Amino acid sequence: MTQQLKTQCQGKVYLVGAGPGDPGLMTVKGKTLLEQADVVIYDALVSPAILQMISLQAEKINAGKRRGRHSKLQAETTQLLIAKAQNNAVVVRLKGGDPFVFGRGGEEMSDLIEAGVPVEVVPGITSGIAAPAYAGIPVTHRGYSSSVTFVTGHEAVGKYRPDVNWDAIAKGSETIVIYMGVHNLPNIIPRLLAAGLAADTPIALIRWGTRSDQAELVGTLENIVPQIEATQFEAPAIVIIGQVVNLHHQLAISRPKILETCRQK
Repeated sequence: MTQQLKTQCQGKVYLVGAGPGDPGLMTVKGKTLLEQADVVIYDALVSPAILQMISLQAEKINAGKRRGRHSKLQAETTQLLIAKAQNNAVVVRLKGGDPFVFGRGGEEMSDLIEAGVPVEVVPGITSGIAAPAYAGIPVTHRGYSSSVTFVTGHEAVGKYRPDVNWDAIAKGSETIVIYMGVHNLPNIIPRLLAAGLAADTPIALIRWGTRSDQAELVGTLENIVPQIEATQFEAPAIVIIGQVVNLHHQLAISRPKILETCRQK
């Protein structure tokens, strides 16, 4: 981004997807904005390697939310964006994955538009696709799955629809990808089994997908919860359910090499 473009975009907020963690998966547009930003307000799941791309002159604010540890309420974050846009040309709201895939980017954009603040979304690679790929699990495959459903496993209190229709998801999709679902699996799995999924249906959990510390746990609907308890496998993690998980042992050998370093300041 040139200085001329930066001047033309006075008071603009960019909702930038940071991708799942590997700095090599950050988009060129997103990286350019981080280098030109006056203020960057970032989430907890943004990897340290991505944060290194931020300009040394930029003000950096952690607005991250993690299970049981919320540094800022959503309303506070939105008000902060509005305030920073009044005095800064380029304000980046840096969100893990993609802003519009379980990232509350749509809510933030609506609030900014209502407040009269110019705003633009910069998509990022979502972890629901990238993490399985780095673990050798294609979410679709001609021989295993022609459909995939992305669903949240952590539902907000007071949301417009009080419950995910797990019965419909189990019957309507060959691959199920669950975001933020590790802690709720003991409740989700019985509902999938009741809807007709077999107890030996493969399932994989991928923590910190695409990062150098990526970890995986593979099992079946019948035995995965005891494995989680035995290994103390923790969030943040993506859950993949379906026959495509069986490709993990064959394809994981060719997983991408994760970039460990970023541009030196």
